[in-house]
Amino acid sequence: MAAPRSPTRSRERERSHAPAAGSDQVHSWTLATSQALDTVWRMAKGFVMLAVSFLVAAVCYFRRLHLYSGHKLKWWIGYLQRKFKRNLSVEAEVDLLSYCAREWKGETPRTKLMRKAYEELFWRHHIKCVRQVKRDNYDALRSVLFQIFSQGISFPSWMKEKDIVKLPEKLLFSQGCNWIQQYSFGPEKYTGSNVFGKLRKCVELLKTQWTEFNGIRDYHKRGSMCNTLFSDAILEYKLYEALKFIMLYQVTEVYEQMKTKKVIPSLFRLLFSRETSSDPLSFMMNHLNSVGDTCGLEQIDMFILGYSLEVKIKVFRLFKFNSRDFEVCYPEEPLRDWPEISLLTENDRHYHIPVF
Repeated sequence: MAAPRSPTRSRERERSHAPAAGSDQVHSWTLATSQALDTVWRMAKGFVMLAVSFLVAAVCYFRRLHLYSGHKLKWWIGYLQRKFKRNLSVEAEVDLLSYCAREWKGETPRTKLMRKAYEELFWRHHIKCVRQVKRDNYDALRSVLFQIFSQGISFPSWMKEKDIVKLPEKLLFSQGCNWIQQYSFGPEKYTGSNVFGKLRKCVELLKTQWTEFNGIRDYHKRGSMCNTLFSDAILEYKLYEALKFIMLYQVTEVYEQMKTKKVIPSLFRLLFSRETSSDPLSFMMNHLNSVGDTCGLEQIDMFILGYSLEVKIKVFRLFKFNSRDFEVCYPEEPLRDWPEISLLTENDRHYHIPVF
């Protein structure tokens, strides 16, 4: 018969098992906590990575949007400036000596010469300001026409006697100048059977604008209208092509007079003595067609322009300072009652408008 368990031993075994059970509970709680924290960390890490990815994507998106918006804004600004900003083919008046100081810095012989020439204009000729003219191959024509319109100068006497709009057809049908179809409109280089229609529109525009400006007596109103007209490149170029044609017409008229042994101005004798301009066709092909495209007006062309418009074109050639060619007139022997306009040039290629 088994001996009865001792109460003492039973209590000892219970005390030895109690710490083991408590340790298992702590371990289980620690493990659960660790797993929970690990799960939370993974979730937090995933959320952070997702948030970072979203943030990076958002930054890239807004960066691209910013670049695109900036590009479009720049395009629209440029478009609006081109549409509403004036062309500035003839700029506002600026002080003559300030312009000289800005353009001619340094101590080279040419720089010193130009500064002295500008001082001569300021002190001796009483030119206080200058209008800069857009530098292209039309600038001589632009400088002359701007002053004719702004001063309200009237038509040449011969234009008052003829309808200049009909001159293109007159050259063709009355004088047999079918070579006029080779006329070139500056950089457009347009030739063909429709050249008469294009020339007629250009000459008609010149007649309309000239009549309008001549009828305005208020100087400031003419100036405002000039600023508007000389801000429209399309209209400007049509006017310059009309002036070129007027020059060609006068050359043709004088050439016909020369063939009938009539006395002609000396400048035309010089023109026809050159191999490249011995007749109106060669003058057009070798000289006039290039004006506005690859070159501007030469000195002989300035004589013809002044003669055709019946204006005395006085030019201050600054690079000729201290010589007899510093101040020249086109033509050299204008009629006494012809109005006078003035230009200044630093190189005989580009012209500006002096303001007295």
